[in-house]
Amino acid sequence: MDALMDDTGKAIARRLRLERDARGWSLADLAARSGVAKATISKIEREETSPTAVILVRLAGAFDLTLAGLLLRAEGHDDASRVMRAAQQAVWRDPESGYARRQIYARPDHPVEIVQVDMPPGQRVVLPASSYAHIRQALWVRNGPLTVVEGGEQHRLEAGDCLGFGLPSEVTIANEGTEPCQYVVVLSRS
Repeated sequence: MDALMDDTGKAIARRLRLERDARGWSLADLAARSGVAKATISKIEREETSPTAVILVRLAGAFDLTLAGLLLRAEGHDDASRVMRAAQQAVWRDPESGYARRQIYARPDHPVEIVQVDMPPGQRVVLPASSYAHIRQALWVRNGPLTVVEGGEQHRLEAGDCLGFGLPSEVTIANEGTEPCQYVVVLSRS
């Protein structure tokens, strides 16, 4: 699995450069559109650093993509099959929180994406409102607990609980427990 994550990091670096070049954007253009420092983008593209989930979400949003859309392009999934076999499901690990994100299902011609996240105990990720601008999503906790703070409203979720997200706002997802938490996110592009 580590080799897959290493390959994914290299693929992300290449894809960011391709997306930027395809639009004729400089590093400064992408930095202005994403809110990510130009130096950080440059280090990611040169494979000197691994981007965090928050940075990837901001970069994907600047390209008008979801995080899954960016990762799918990075992995080069052009397969016409509607089946995503377990072996094809890309796994990416956030270097900051250590959470592992498995892309269960996503296709450019389908409005629904399914993602499984394994969040280590004591970790959290804060995602900007911009990451929810063109999507609607629900989060289902498989094993918990999990705390979600959305637009100032706090939700404490346990295994089996499901939360449908509201209007785009900053979201904090935290595993405040002592055991790993696994949750599934189902989203649709609007």
